[in-house]
Amino acid sequence: MFDAKTIDDMASRLASVVPPSLQAVKTDLEKTFHAVLQSTLGKLDLVTREEFEVQKLVLAKTRAHLESLEKRVADLEQHISSSKQA
Repeated sequence: MFDAKTIDDMASRLASVVPPSLQAVKTDLEKTFHAVLQSTLGKLDLVTREEFEVQKLVLAKTRAHLESLEKRVADLEQHISSSKQA
């Protein structure tokens, strides 16, 4: 999901806001940021935008099919009900 370059960029940005008093440990902090980001982001169960859009289309198609089937069942129930009354 997140490539190494993205994580490196995020770690660098975090390290760039380190206060001047901690600049001596900036490299260590950047490595720590990188490790924490990689670990945390790796644990997340994320999907790409493309995968999300595909699933959204599948869901819309499934919903339309379900609505069609619900209407057919309602029509059949109506037909059976009116046949019993006749």
